[in-house]
Amino acid sequence: MNRKEKAKKQIDEMDDQIKVWEAKIDSVKAESKAKYKEKLAALKAKRNEVKAKYDELANATEEKWEEAKGVFSSASESFKEGFNKLKSLFD
Repeated sequence: MNRKEKAKKQIDEMDDQIKVWEAKIDSVKAESKAKYKEKLAALKAKRNEVKAKYDELANATEEKWEEAKGVFSSASESFKEGFNKLKSLFD
């Protein structure tokens, strides 16, 4: 799997996780809902940053994708952090 395919897979996984959390919003207690929505919005923003970089590199060479791997790795870690913060609201 090349870098472009890996990046696309990461974006797809982010989308799947966001959909799961959007589905759970109704089960959040009223007092936690604002915090939940805030963290979900941050998660979506991080996903959008990754997607924007992906779109920017869509037609780039494999070499450019290799150069950008740090960006995707960092963004993926940042997304995971946000995901874990959102998850902590349910623990």
